[in-house]
Amino acid sequence: MRSDVYRRLREDILSGGLAAETPLVEAALADRYGTSRTPVREALRRLEQDGLVERADRSLRVRARSPEEILEIYEVRISLEGVAARAAAERHTPYDLARLRAEAGRMAATPADDPRAMADANRRFHEAIYAAGHNATLLDLLTRLNDHLARYPATTLSHPGRWHQARTEHEALLAAIAARDAPTAATLAEQHMTTARDIRLLMYSTGS
Repeated sequence: MRSDVYRRLREDILSGGLAAETPLVEAALADRYGTSRTPVREALRRLEQDGLVERADRSLRVRARSPEEILEIYEVRISLEGVAARAAAERHTPYDLARLRAEAGRMAATPADDPRAMADANRRFHEAIYAAGHNATLLDLLTRLNDHLARYPATTLSHPGRWHQARTEHEALLAAIAARDAPTAATLAEQHMTTARDIRLLMYSTGS
């Protein structure tokens, strides 16, 4: 029950079911999930550790969104994506490469007018890179960072021209990984994420 409440509350935060800055009252959440307050209290404690919940005065709320947070997340993610791409280039197996090519093919077949499908295909491609690096700690850190970005509902891939650009960048990144060109793979991954950061900030400033 405790893990179920944590999972459901976490999903509601990431999906936007509980919007940014929503107050998180134990009694109300217990009613929402049909449980006692103890599992809710423990779930909130875990979510605060995850960085998805924050304290506001004496209460808890869903973490607020801000351009400063976007910059903080991407500052770390840009570096880690470079590390992940370098590791993938150095350590990938034939299976890893086949998976990466399959996910690139999935992206190519994804329509540019379906933001959810685009985001899913993009996520799967990046997860294939993480897996190809064979570093569990790196995988965990990047997954946590992606959870923070998931609180921003609109995908950067819906920005005009970005879907085609991202696919082109992925193709170049895949080629560098396949060639075991670690320095180029790292640079391309960092550039890819830097562009995503700039688009994310632009979307935030325009309310997209």
